[in-house]
Amino acid sequence: MDTFLVLKVLAQWALPPASMAVGLVIAGMLALLRWRRLAWVTAAVAVLETLALSWPPVCDALILSLEREARARASAPTCCYDAIVVLGGGITPAAPPFTLEPDLGDGADRMWYAAQLFHRGVAPYIIVSGGGFMAENNGGPATTEAEAMRRFLKDLGVPDRAIVSEEKSLNTIQNIERVRDMVKDGRVALVTSAYHMRRSLAIAQRLGLQASAFPTDFHLPAAARPWWENWAPNPASLSWSVVALREYLALLLDRRRGG
Repeated sequence: MDTFLVLKVLAQWALPPASMAVGLVIAGMLALLRWRRLAWVTAAVAVLETLALSWPPVCDALILSLEREARARASAPTCCYDAIVVLGGGITPAAPPFTLEPDLGDGADRMWYAAQLFHRGVAPYIIVSGGGFMAENNGGPATTEAEAMRRFLKDLGVPDRAIVSEEKSLNTIQNIERVRDMVKDGRVALVTSAYHMRRSLAIAQRLGLQASAFPTDFHLPAAARPWWENWAPNPASLSWSVVALREYLALLLDRRRGG
């Protein structure tokens, strides 16, 4: 198992809701050892952490701090770039024989925005970057993110000749590395979710990719939601909080891995 997979597994268990399960198991073990006060404290921390991250104001504070920088660094959609680059993360590839079609995720706005930019003439072609954990299935179901994005972009009116696929990368660092190798010193319009833009630009700068920010998939702020959704803990807020915490964790680890 390589470092990327190890970090993925550790992050999954270190964050809610899995971290609550881990905390409760540890609390149960402490109770069996008759360390009951410590067991109660451990259980309470595990539950309160999950409840806090499910609370909309906490979620908003975490995710919007990432998006503010994306807004500040966003570029105007004007001509001309050598390519529009769409990073993986907005679509789940097919997984035959279980699913034969890709599934659009919360970040699918990335592809829609890239298609809009292409139709405005921002760049002559789009690079879609993202691999998959299943074997390539040429001519069959789209088992890589890049192939899934390519087919979706075609449905959005982007001609096949204007789409270039990079199907080997499995994380953001690999996305940027492989795109840089493809475009060399070219200028690219980098399209990704707003919460992901800060880290993507930092990696691009470190690896020598000339990228301008074109963020999308912004989190809906409290002012745009019904008031009753802004105070009760809910699964959507927990999901966004976990997304933000994963970004902060990745920013820390990416910085340590930088040269």
